[in-house]
Amino acid sequence: MTTSFGATSTTDDVLAGIDLSGKRILVTGVSAGLGVETARALVAHGASVVGAARDLGKAEAATAPVRAAAAGGNGAFDLIELDLASFASIRAAADRLVADNRPFDVVIANAGVMAAPFGRTADGFETQFGTNHLGHFLFVNRIAGLIAPGGRLVVLSSSGHRFADVDLDDPNFERTPYDPWIAYGHSKTANALFAVEFDRRHRARGIRAAAVHPGGINTELGRHVGADALKAMIERINAELAAAGKPPYSWKTVPQGAATSVWAGVVADADEVGGRYCENCHVSEVTDGVINPVAEGVRSYALDPDRARALWAKSEELVGEQF
Repeated sequence: MTTSFGATSTTDDVLAGIDLSGKRILVTGVSAGLGVETARALVAHGASVVGAARDLGKAEAATAPVRAAAAGGNGAFDLIELDLASFASIRAAADRLVADNRPFDVVIANAGVMAAPFGRTADGFETQFGTNHLGHFLFVNRIAGLIAPGGRLVVLSSSGHRFADVDLDDPNFERTPYDPWIAYGHSKTANALFAVEFDRRHRARGIRAAAVHPGGINTELGRHVGADALKAMIERINAELAAAGKPPYSWKTVPQGAATSVWAGVVADADEVGGRYCENCHVSEVTDGVINPVAEGVRSYALDPDRARALWAKSEELVGEQF
């Protein structure tokens, strides 16, 4: 499927002329940033969106624009409580949705944490791997039967997957010195591999899964990085770009950042994005040799089907359930 969308396309650009009336979509992480904008854009085009968030009070306030979009058209919006760092919360949320028994056309696994200091989830897993990957792995698999034939799963990964392949031998840094960026890399590679294996397992009933990188957006996700560290990082990136004769780095806006999630979920051809990694509203090429942290491309290990199957088996072991 050929489109004219790219890095500067917004959610409204990619949804122009599209009517999502009758579509039911679940989005995790709707208390800030990309999750709020993703929900707003979908609701504005007629979708019924269920937003999941850990802090319902914060989410209620943050999603005022989503409710306004719903009031102005055919869309609808509801909230459910979901703490991806707690298996008890995940199971309770999934059980409520399964009991409700209404299907979803799209699930967008948007929530996450980045470069957090070392910590553990309620169930004892390293915070980033436990929240970003295991939390979504358990939640999505528990509601997988609700995804309608022809539906899609969109999992937010990141160019941060380039920091590290997933470590199946020591996912909780019990023997490895902790580095917040390496841990983030583990979790984002895991997100991409989860999409690969989910796609393989569900494509027979017409359900496809894709991983997406939203791009660099200055949102709450970076709250653990710190202003000085962020400034130094951008300076290093700009030095590399200048050496390559390229213009300096610029942040995406939130609507630009959410565009690839929306594109992969409801716009792109399912066979084009299924089992793939997408960014800037297109499918990415494998670029193992490119070092530049802001260049496009995906590492081959993040799409490796054998690694994806191994991660699935390890994840089942860690959550104590088989799917």
